[in-house]
Amino acid sequence: QVQLVESGGGSVQAGGSLRLSCAASGRTFSSYAMGWFRQAPGKEREPVATIRWSSGDAFYVDSVKGRFTISRDNAKNTVWLQMNSLKPDDTAVYYCAAGGSPGIWNYWGQGTQVTVSL
Repeated sequence: QVQLVESGGGSVQAGGSLRLSCAASGRTFSSYAMGWFRQAPGKEREPVATIRWSSGDAFYVDSVKGRFTISRDNAKNTVWLQMNSLKPDDTAVYYCAAGGSPGIWNYWGQGTQVTVSL
């Protein structure tokens, strides 16, 4: 079993920055990709940014391109999400996920709240 532990959420004013971290632990960790998803009240969970574990190739949803950066450290089994120029629309619970094959997300973290106020 793989455990994902997120940290770094909080409250910030619009225009501010936050950095989310996700550390993977448990059995020997081998993942195709890791990613960050978010779910705002009354909305479906959506992917925000994902990164292929081996190549580092990253994907971003259009609404965060140029503002968010996903990165990973293979040796530490850790992935980060640097969020800059935050907007109130970014307010959501952010979840870390790990997947063993394309489009399949096998493991999820507990979620961390990000609140952006005007």
